[in-house]
Amino acid sequence: MKEKFINSVIILLVGGLLTKVLGMLIKIIMSRLIGTEGLGLYMMVLPTFSLFIGMGQFGLPTALSKLVAEKRKNNIKLFFSILPITLIINLILIITIVLIAPVLANTLLHDPRCYLPILAIAVVIPFTSLSSICRSYFFGKEKMAPHVISNLVEDIVRLTLMIIGIPFFLPKGLEYAVCYIILSNVISEGASILILFLFLPKKFQLKKEDLVPRKDYMKESLSIGIPNTTGRLLGSIGYFLEPILLTTTLIAIGYPSKYITTKYGILSGYVMPLLLLPSFFTMAISQALLPVVSREYTRRNFTFVKRKIKQAITYSLAIGIPVTIFFILLPELPLKLIYHTEEGIAYMRFLAPICLFQYIQSPLSSCLDAMGKSRDAMIATTLGVITRSTLLVILSLFKIGLWGLIIAISINVLVVTFYSIKKVRTYLS
Repeated sequence: MKEKFINSVIILLVGGLLTKVLGMLIKIIMSRLIGTEGLGLYMMVLPTFSLFIGMGQFGLPTALSKLVAEKRKNNIKLFFSILPITLIINLILIITIVLIAPVLANTLLHDPRCYLPILAIAVVIPFTSLSSICRSYFFGKEKMAPHVISNLVEDIVRLTLMIIGIPFFLPKGLEYAVCYIILSNVISEGASILILFLFLPKKFQLKKEDLVPRKDYMKESLSIGIPNTTGRLLGSIGYFLEPILLTTTLIAIGYPSKYITTKYGILSGYVMPLLLLPSFFTMAISQALLPVVSREYTRRNFTFVKRKIKQAITYSLAIGIPVTIFFILLPELPLKLIYHTEEGIAYMRFLAPICLFQYIQSPLSSCLDAMGKSRDAMIATTLGVITRSTLLVILSLFKIGLWGLIIAISINVLVVTFYSIKKVRTYLS
């Protein structure tokens, strides 16, 4: 069991590293092709993208992984019980996006150029939802290679599409280039789904009765998925509201719209991706941890679960501490090397120690989900969102530019992390 867990972590770690490198390469190419203003426009739309992607999945991938790992159900029937729920939710979201896109772009984000990229999100949602559900099946089976390979293919396809397509759409306007970037996810996610299908067992047989959803499976999946997706949804809502609250507040006290877009692009497009670079490692730990903790917690093997959680936190800090020291001492080096800029040095120095707590959030949240305590993960997220949004508005009124947001982000990370630690210790005591 120990060897299987370590093998899973290693596979996910190597895959996560390669995916992170490709992701950074995609971000570098995108930022250089569309410029700081274009990146700022993309980052203004990205919270909306994340919000609807989270809503489209509805926590069902986590539910599927957990139930498959427990080995108590027919996995094929379970998959086809979850699929129709996902499709109905996706259809509702597509209609919603089409209806609210004009208001969202013109009134809330204060930039009409956001309209087309927001519409593009509606096309992408079903593909990302199906891809996530397919991956979660393999996670539950503790087969990590399909996830890694499909992710790599997805990123390679995105990178290729970006290099080919952005120069073609850019002369038409930044909004068309950003719209194309979002729509490229349709092809990349489609390629990922095809790769996952190739990993199905050779003797895999689909019977007619397997396609009929089971009400008890649907009910149990929703009992896990609803609190999970509520927590993620609240986090996405907070992320979605972030540029709206920031823009509205700063414009009201006299900051120009272009300044806000540019500075927000630097923070969200340059600084945060670098600071969260070690998250590929903690994500690998979290993904490998979920099926193991889910199975052993069901068996009430608390000693084993405690050991795995301590292991996960130790590994996360072993990577996070050296990276944090590097970002504090030499923040200009990665900024100049990767993004060809020195904008955001002060932001990086301030946020680097805070992100050390962010690195251990993912394993803790994954453990709460695996133990069937998604409600507590939801409460942690709720506390974080309320703290972050409230402080963002209050601190921004002091005319300190983006520093109001940065301080709000920092306190949010501390609140969520310490609440999660408290709950995990409670359930395993």
